[in-house]
Amino acid sequence: MPEYATRLESLIPAEASQLLSLAKEMQRQGKDVITLCVGEPDFDTHIEAKLAAKNAIDAGETKYAPLAGIHELRLAICEKFKRDNKLNYAVENVIASTGGKQVIFNALMATLNQGDEVILPAPYWAGYPDVVRVCGGEPAFVETDEADDYILRPRALADAITDRSKWVIINSPSNPTGAVYERPELESLADVLRDYPDIWIMTDDIYEHVVFDDVEFTTLASVAPDLKNRILTVNGCSKSYAMTGWRIGFGAANAELIRRMITIQSQITLAPSTISQWAAVKALNDNLAFNDEQIDILRTRRDLAVSIFNETTGLRCNRPKGAYYLYVNCEELLGKKTPAGTVMETDRDLARYFLEEAEVAVMPGSAYGLSPYFRVSYGVSTPELEEGCMCIKAACAALAHR
Repeated sequence: MPEYATRLESLIPAEASQLLSLAKEMQRQGKDVITLCVGEPDFDTHIEAKLAAKNAIDAGETKYAPLAGIHELRLAICEKFKRDNKLNYAVENVIASTGGKQVIFNALMATLNQGDEVILPAPYWAGYPDVVRVCGGEPAFVETDEADDYILRPRALADAITDRSKWVIINSPSNPTGAVYERPELESLADVLRDYPDIWIMTDDIYEHVVFDDVEFTTLASVAPDLKNRILTVNGCSKSYAMTGWRIGFGAANAELIRRMITIQSQITLAPSTISQWAAVKALNDNLAFNDEQIDILRTRRDLAVSIFNETTGLRCNRPKGAYYLYVNCEELLGKKTPAGTVMETDRDLARYFLEEAEVAVMPGSAYGLSPYFRVSYGVSTPELEEGCMCIKAACAALAHR
């Protein structure tokens, strides 16, 4: 038999996708599984964005698009950055891609050499490490502290930097914790990064419009304009615009980095779907991100789930400032036995127990680099969320008495 690429030896399929597939199979078997593991909101795409896509089809806008996106979308991206973030970019500074993940892949593929390190605060979005590895780099993990709301602090960042460091990635609001880096935190990280002019900085702002409790979102390129030339700001329409399936991400950086990212994209996917791009033009130009009512719904769901989990034996969780996830500490449940006598040794064991016995799908914290936790998405209907949380509470009670 011919051999397979050795780069696959360190990679596994996305754990969320595997877990969702298992949940779907249980549903096909007639089980009423509640899925709290999917990273997308239950809100529908705004009708105006849908109509823009339909109009594009009717107008024959169904052909190949320019490699970095149609001019109208790149202009809309520039206007979005100016309106929302007070950042001035020209068209040559932006790229549209097939989701935010491709923006990240393009950038790392265009800059990493074998063995270069990418600093990742843990917990991290589960996709980062494997994208780094595929691009020839090595993830360098820096654990953050639950008591500190999972924020990367300057000392920890400085201690993680080596002569092999090539990138630092900051995700705010965060998947999986919902942590938000506010201006003082970003300023303190910028103070460190000024001393390392050879390090690129990526800010993944995909949950930008999902913030609570009067928190004001800001991004590093706005806070530290002197670093802007080596910052890649990643964003997209998926999470804040309820457009996950449309697959539109975008990035902004210095023109040379964008040019190299376009070269990578030209050999991977070409431009994203032309029809989706026209929907994104409408979404960005008309600022169709979540409205106040939708944010209020998400805040109510957050508070409901936090209340239930913090009243559950063996669990505790912070009240996040953004995104739509809870990162739930389950350390006190490790070592407990299920009613069938199985010992819960890891958070993966616990996630499997919740799925098989409580029929609720959650993500184990080990997928995000910090255990023992599990991640819950509250981007589902409020009744479904409440039922799922109560099922988890009951399952924990069954563990606690053994």
